[in-house]
Amino acid sequence: MSKPWTLDPDRLFDPNPARRSVARSLYTEVEDLPIVGPHGHVPPALLADPEATLGTPAELFIIPDHYVFRMLYSQGVPMEDIGVPTVDDTPIEKDHRRAWQRFCENFHLLRATPTGLWLSDELVNVFGVTERLTGENAQGIYDYLQERLASPEYAPRALFETFGVEVLCTTDAATDTLEHHATLRVEGWGGRVRPTFRPDAVIDLSTAGWRHNIDLLSQASGTDVIHYRSFLEALQERRSFFKEMGAVATDHSATTPHTERLSETEAQGIFARALSGESSGEDAARFTANMLVEMAGMSVEDGLVMQLHAGSLRNHNAVVHRRFGLDSGADIPIAADWTRGLRAILDERGNDPRFRLVVFGLDEAAYSRELAPLAGHYPALLLGAPWWFFDSPLGMRRYLDAVIETAGLYNTAGFNDDTRAFASIPSRHDVWRRITCDWLAGMVVTGVVDGEEAGDMAREFAYGLAKRAYGFQREPVGRA
Repeated sequence: MSKPWTLDPDRLFDPNPARRSVARSLYTEVEDLPIVGPHGHVPPALLADPEATLGTPAELFIIPDHYVFRMLYSQGVPMEDIGVPTVDDTPIEKDHRRAWQRFCENFHLLRATPTGLWLSDELVNVFGVTERLTGENAQGIYDYLQERLASPEYAPRALFETFGVEVLCTTDAATDTLEHHATLRVEGWGGRVRPTFRPDAVIDLSTAGWRHNIDLLSQASGTDVIHYRSFLEALQERRSFFKEMGAVATDHSATTPHTERLSETEAQGIFARALSGESSGEDAARFTANMLVEMAGMSVEDGLVMQLHAGSLRNHNAVVHRRFGLDSGADIPIAADWTRGLRAILDERGNDPRFRLVVFGLDEAAYSRELAPLAGHYPALLLGAPWWFFDSPLGMRRYLDAVIETAGLYNTAGFNDDTRAFASIPSRHDVWRRITCDWLAGMVVTGVVDGEEAGDMAREFAYGLAKRAYGFQREPVGRA
């Protein structure tokens, strides 16, 4: 019989005894701090309904997680075979036991990846699984997990408390009614689960169904969007509504971080062409660049923190995109020019104490070359955590090495889990806490900071930076 599946309590710590000892000590100080989640993609409906469940093991661990099915697809496992829904009516595996079987047979493909690390932590520490997943034990573990998922302590709201989540922000379209957030507010969860204003679907003219989205914006805002000025008025109304519902931030995705201030005449011309279905790719790029500047101005007025995620070429695999739609694991990083790209927005707002911009990039070369120097100068700019492909142990280490000595700790915005996989939230935060504690231990043993400073910095990495960056006011509570 194989030995029980356990995780090394010193995982991710340096093997050097002196450094490891310091890392352990620092980690003890932060491992049970509350979780602050200022950016993520957990659907609010999951928490709004007290009777909601996490579904089957396949629905929890496989189907919504592009980190998982991306890797399996790269090794020849059809996404249809593991239950990933299609948009072109291609048949998919509806039997979740069969999908789980394929997943377990290929679990080894995730070795030494952050996805494998998160899943292992979830399975062992959250669900109490004692055997590593294989084709042979797949069905037995499926039965075990089904039993757990049907029990009250594994309901989403119960796990929210178990995980010690202080605040969780969702990501919501500008046209969203926020009905689930309204339900949460009525039940006293409003300060703990907050919406985030995401206007990409109405700002990016190249979005499929953009014209329909504008109609939805008109309906949601009560403003008839017929030209550029009414478009801005509708967005302002929606931002105001989101803020009333507890939002503290907006979120924007762009292929590049290019910003550009268009004259109102230019912007109106582009918008008019878009309404008539005649806009070009150049129109779309310039309009997005202009709208980022407009959104910064609105943030100055309403106080919402502005987040910008840039540097991903979306839908790189056209075949996958046609069959599975957006967020199907085929988005690839590109080089990004942040110094020139952010010039327009920083010229207008970079020195304004009322404005805060948190940026996330996928071009690692830009960390030390551009992003750290920019954040180390402009009062309005903070660096977001290493994002997506770099939300990983080595990615985090490279980020810390690249940005802290130039930007400084307090010009970063802490950690966010950016996850759709609810059960992975504590695992992702735990990886960040272990890595930052180990990195700080390296600073201690080399004499860069002393133990007291390192303790303060560890708490900031784990908790304080995110609280301050996003203006959360609630006092810390202990983990359940």
